Amino acid sequence: MGCKEQKLKLIVLKSALELGKNVDKHLADLYGCSDDSFILPTKEIWFDDGHGKVELLDSVRDDDVYIFTDIGNYSIPYKMHGLINHTSPNDLAAQLKDAIGACKCHANKLSIVMPLLYAGRQHRRIGREALTCATYLHELDIDSKITRLIVCDAHDEGVQQALFQTEFDNVFATNTILEQFINDTDVDKLKNMIFVAPDFGAMGRMNFYLNSFSSEHITKDAGSFYKRRDYNTIIDGKNPIIEHSYSGNNNIKGSTAIIVDDMISSGNSLLDVIDELHNKEVENIYAISTYALFTQGIDKFKDYYEQGKFSGIYTTNLSYINKNYRQEEWLHIVDCSEYMAKIIYNLHNGDSICELLRDKSYPSKILAKKFE
Repeated sequence: MGCKEQKLKLIVLKSALELGKNVDKHLADLYGCSDDSFILPTKEIWFDDGHGKVELLDSVRDDDVYIFTDIGNYSIPYKMHGLINHTSPNDLAAQLKDAIGACKCHANKLSIVMPLLYAGRQHRRIGREALTCATYLHELDIDSKITRLIVCDAHDEGVQQALFQTEFDNVFATNTILEQFINDTDVDKLKNMIFVAPDFGAMGRMNFYLNSFSSEHITKDAGSFYKRRDYNTIIDGKNPIIEHSYSGNNNIKGSTAIIVDDMISSGNSLLDVIDELHNKEVENIYAISTYALFTQGIDKFKDYYEQGKFSGIYTTNLSYINKNYRQEEWLHIVDCSEYMAKIIYNLHNGDSICELLRDKSYPSKILAKKFE
């Protein structure tokens, strides 16, 4: 059976074009129609006044439709009043609504693939400010008849409480990342491990990695940092960190550390943690982060790597990374397109995705092969 007979369509917006094309190839392989494509042709228009429009160039009637967007992609230029702008999360969040509207009510099912959740860090209200993430999700929920929203490693999974009609699938790329990390790393570096949370908010992720990394050949430990901020000062929209205090076994000299977090933004907090672990004579320091945004560039990371302060950073291709950054030997970008394709394949066929989401035994199997 060919791709077109599956009643499955992918609307891949330019912001997620690379990921969407790779997912499409894997889906075609899964369905045995590798010479065909599930991608629906679309047209994205930006008018001179800054408004945008998404036009579908084929029908989606009675189809199972998945719209791909990457709200972190700042590389797409458009003209507004003669000035060159680049897309912001707000632009792309509005564009997604337009793509949803273009489907009208014709699709049988309508799912959104937004790995990096819009306004995901604006997940709670402090003082006189909006609950931006929850508000946006609620608007999608009540206005657009979406079947499900697929995100990856949401900063706070609790935001799904803003959804009443829409399924919220928060998937994790943990196994995909760990598979590449284990395969890349020498056996001797894996024998003495410590998993580190850069702050208390990352404890859940750190424990998930810790519990997944199981082998009789490995001695492992865990530690975390307490992050104290100056709440009387705001720099670049954030309260600056004034102290990082380590909690855990201090006898970690010569070990291999994995710092686990959901995203690297400016990276200053991560660099502080690297400094502390380096001072404790940790031999190999790695960071694993689902999203490497590098909002202030990567020069500081280049310097730290050249000084031998860390060994590498593992991240995913689920959100845009500057092409120049991809050339750095210490930045390992894990391709998660096959994983996302398997999720869509299972959902489209009415199968469970539970094993894809939470198979903690998989890294152990990779480790067993590594130590054979």
